[in-house]
Amino acid sequence: MADRVTVIGWDGSPLTAAARSALGAATLVAGAAHHLALPEVPPAAERIRLGSVALAARRIAGHRGTAVVLADGDPGFFGVVRTLRAPEFGLEVEVVPAVSSVAAAFARAGMPWDDAEVVVAHRRTLRRAVNVCRAHTKVAVLTSPGAGPAELGLLMEGVHRTFVICEELGTEREQVTVVTSDKAADHTWRDPNVVIVIGGPVAPGVAGESGGWLAGRDPSTGPRGWTQPDEVYDGPLGEGETDLLRAAQLARLGPRVGDLVWDIGCGSGAFAVEAARAGAAVIAVDRTLDSCARTDAAARRFGVQLQIVQGAAPHVLENLPEPDVVRVGGGGAAVVSAVADRRPQRIVAHASTRDEAELVGRDLTEHGYRVECALLQSVELDTRAWTETERSVAFLLSAVLPERTS
Repeated sequence: MADRVTVIGWDGSPLTAAARSALGAATLVAGAAHHLALPEVPPAAERIRLGSVALAARRIAGHRGTAVVLADGDPGFFGVVRTLRAPEFGLEVEVVPAVSSVAAAFARAGMPWDDAEVVVAHRRTLRRAVNVCRAHTKVAVLTSPGAGPAELGLLMEGVHRTFVICEELGTEREQVTVVTSDKAADHTWRDPNVVIVIGGPVAPGVAGESGGWLAGRDPSTGPRGWTQPDEVYDGPLGEGETDLLRAAQLARLGPRVGDLVWDIGCGSGAFAVEAARAGAAVIAVDRTLDSCARTDAAARRFGVQLQIVQGAAPHVLENLPEPDVVRVGGGGAAVVSAVADRRPQRIVAHASTRDEAELVGRDLTEHGYRVECALLQSVELDTRAWTETERSVAFLLSAVLPERTS
């Protein structure tokens, strides 16, 4: 095992005395090509071109001597330190940090970033990174080959954002470019790069000049509760939009950051807004202009990001991006069947009669879902006289793909 392992962050600035000292004593140096070309790297040291960090860690673990790993930015922030410290390698590391590429990108843009979401986009996580960009007003994306600005822009079709693209930060080839998301695919971008994605309305209560208290989303903004009283949505709600039914639907779908939610038959926008408040990206669909307008107004009132699509399901669903979870608020068995064809992880729907519930449930079962159905009855009471004021009954169907329970 290496006698000593030092991880040095590099942001283009001159190396610190501690970094130069560690490099001067190194018998093995791992890093990218531009790191290994630094004049401070000892000519006699063994050099490892850093591709797979895991492979490099195995080489370092078997090395007899002093090892240094060079990495861009802060190596402890979505960097190599996590892999090097993995139990299977048994490495204890010292870290000489540098300014992270995210901090540098926001500095170049002249923007604060304590209110930003930060995501990593690889080929396997690109869709989830895009969903975060859909759902939030300020996101930094640490990209990778095949999951860069062009791919982000292509997958954000229908959602307008501004991209601040920072290429090769800290080098002589550094370049900062501002484009709209729909134009990002028209260019070829150099790696490594960081993309700042900004746009959309700001939620009420978001930190202003005085700043906030928590990096990223502030969970204390907006009213408490998974669901809000019906009256805050300006006008009557449909029979499938009662707050208790919405709460049950939210509990079964569990929308979260990185998810894409479809709300089909969004009506007043109540469910769509509440799913977005959980941090998920939401596409709200309805066939009527009035419902789309009400949903847009509700989204603005609560300061959440929604993509609103007018059209009749199931045909309007054909060109929408793949959902993780879906609420079917209207359209009946035909729409539920079309949704199940897209294989989301979870689906919720409601029915007003047992026959309708059986029809929907049978179709979901035939699509391979595990189906549960509950009869929900709620009775509202006037607590001044403890008399009944309103009663509602609905069958709640929830479906989960057994192989995709997460």
